[in-house]
Amino acid sequence: MEMENENAIKQQAPRPKYDCLLFDLDDTLYPLNSGLAHEIVQNIQDYMVEKLGIEPSKTEELTNLVYNNYGTTIAGLRAIGYAFDYEEYYSFIHGKLPYENLKPDPVLRNLLLSLPYRKLIFTNADKVHAIKALKRLGLEDCFEGIICFETLNPVHKSTVSGDEDDTEFVGSKGTQATPANGGKSSEIFDIIEHFAQSDPTTELPKTPIICKPSEHAFKLTLKLANLNPPRTLFFDDSVRNIQAAKRVGLHTALVGTSHRVKGADFAVESIHNLKEALPELWETEIKPQVAIPGTGTETEKLAVETPVIA
Repeated sequence: MEMENENAIKQQAPRPKYDCLLFDLDDTLYPLNSGLAHEIVQNIQDYMVEKLGIEPSKTEELTNLVYNNYGTTIAGLRAIGYAFDYEEYYSFIHGKLPYENLKPDPVLRNLLLSLPYRKLIFTNADKVHAIKALKRLGLEDCFEGIICFETLNPVHKSTVSGDEDDTEFVGSKGTQATPANGGKSSEIFDIIEHFAQSDPTTELPKTPIICKPSEHAFKLTLKLANLNPPRTLFFDDSVRNIQAAKRVGLHTALVGTSHRVKGADFAVESIHNLKEALPELWETEIKPQVAIPGTGTETEKLAVETPVIA
């Protein structure tokens, strides 16, 4: 009878609403006022001038257009015809960042470690930047893995493709050879002229790069990390990323504001306000499931172990 009562209690225990918490990195796990975002924009514009030969007077408008239409500047530049080495690009724009502005964050560290769920980083940045930023924040061991630029854009991925099954984990960098003419392919699509027209008749070219807010990027991330959308909560400071995540079925939390916009299930003024904004994350205790020795093979572990994704 006592064993039956214990089984009944176990069956009545509420199942946690989420299996995994998926976090953006930049301006989500650290504040926008760190200054890194401003420096990244400036470094991107410097790269355009120094490496791609773009006129300085056009860099600001071009940066805004490709970012707004493709999700990241690198994706937009590739789409309109510029070819360059991806590793060199990221080294240039992240190499001079004031990482010293990022300080260890023991409060956030304790919050993350107290959350009994799988926790992953999903960033459009490259692996080097992600690891460096997490180390500066003292959060490098708080996450199971990192899904970054190289994860979704491995070495062999250099052409436009609609096939969501042709990407695998290979290598640690994605590179694109730079042609001798300074980064320009045979023809550059003039996106500035395109939007200057009152009624553009041509479509924007596609990009070979996979990144947020593309729904393809989210679906591929879910597949690679073995995530179930309705049981995944995604944190990001970008409204369009949040809305894309919502379209593919994830629960969403917009970080950096208390105003909940369309597509956001929650709004969190600061990542430090997690307990106030989402107390439900701590309401259900998840006890670790461990294999019992002597009951079978070593593969009987009930918990799923996933290696670092990068």
